[in-house]
Amino acid sequence: MKTAVFALMAIPAIAASIPAGTEIGIRLTDKIASETAKANAAVHAVVIAPVVIDGRIVLPAGPQLTGTLKEARAASATDRAQVQPVFSQIAMGPYRANLSAVIGGLENSRETVDEKGVIAGIDGAETYSSRIGRGIAKLQNSDRFAGLAGLIQGAKQALRIEDANANIDYEPGVEMTLKLTAPLDWHGPTAGPEAKLQPFPDQAALVGLVNRQPFRTIAAEPPRPSDMTNVMFIGTEAEVRSAFEKAGWSSAVRLSMESKLETARALIEDRGYKEGPMSVLLLDGHPPDFSLQKGNNTFAQRHHLRVFRRPGTFAGKPIWVCSSTHDTGIDYSDRDRTFIHRVDPKIDAERAKVVSDLLFTGLVRSLALVDRPEVPTDASNATGDVLQTDGRMAVLLF
Repeated sequence: MKTAVFALMAIPAIAASIPAGTEIGIRLTDKIASETAKANAAVHAVVIAPVVIDGRIVLPAGPQLTGTLKEARAASATDRAQVQPVFSQIAMGPYRANLSAVIGGLENSRETVDEKGVIAGIDGAETYSSRIGRGIAKLQNSDRFAGLAGLIQGAKQALRIEDANANIDYEPGVEMTLKLTAPLDWHGPTAGPEAKLQPFPDQAALVGLVNRQPFRTIAAEPPRPSDMTNVMFIGTEAEVRSAFEKAGWSSAVRLSMESKLETARALIEDRGYKEGPMSVLLLDGHPPDFSLQKGNNTFAQRHHLRVFRRPGTFAGKPIWVCSSTHDTGIDYSDRDRTFIHRVDPKIDAERAKVVSDLLFTGLVRSLALVDRPEVPTDASNATGDVLQTDGRMAVLLF
């Protein structure tokens, strides 16, 4: 067994030509709203994860992006909303370079993006709230079912269900993937937040600590093996929570009748619920001490994790482990007879997402990736989704 330095701590390069087709993770620092935005308005973002080629960082996290909205159109009765952010310059300190790229992907978004980087909104007429409205109107036109229409309308009002907003409304913090359409010659810095990391104290003890931790959570109802633990935090609860808050994550509310109703409203109105509840998973028989998530404008997709306090301390600080997965959609489970989230099977990518987000905050002191030979590389969670991993655990010291 050994401690391996996490892949994000690649060797910095002096200068590089980054090839076309390379994807860059970015975070908006401006609001984009299709109903109020004007074409050619300025738009800004920041690179949030380093680009690594052949084991070398060729572009660090931190450069600022500048561009314009090439297109901005509000939703109407006949047309979907559209926006097209086009970033043309990248800068870090005094270093600047021209950029040729399109939006290649959207994080946790109900919208779609085409090959030209045009973001298209949802069809408002196809949302559940619109369908309910049309159904009520149809019943109201019938003498036989007018009373039923009144009951359904009353239920809709009692549940506070609103009509879906089909416009594109991205607050600062929304994340996207930028895809280069031409090579980027970057002669600026290649060292980002990872350059300030310090070696982990007592790595031999760290390996032993990690390999003593349970690696499978258990679903509470019904009891089934579920998510894998894949990240460890060493720090106070305040330090861990503060880092996630700075990275744009939200605390999940408890699963209750109220939160279930709010979840239903979010699904019907086709919108996000950034504090949405999670099903209960147990580790060593205990529920999580807190749960965190990062979403956008749909409840169907979110990054999320459950955090469990573990016995003892390391380097004088409390120990926490978490199971992190990425919800990618909602489906109906015939086995469980309920709606469930589907998850991305590549849970190592979600582990990297958590690490990148926290590293970008500048609050992480040390980072390691520890082998766990006993952890299976293929498994399934409680709802039947496949989980694929190299079995290692990322460890962050605050």
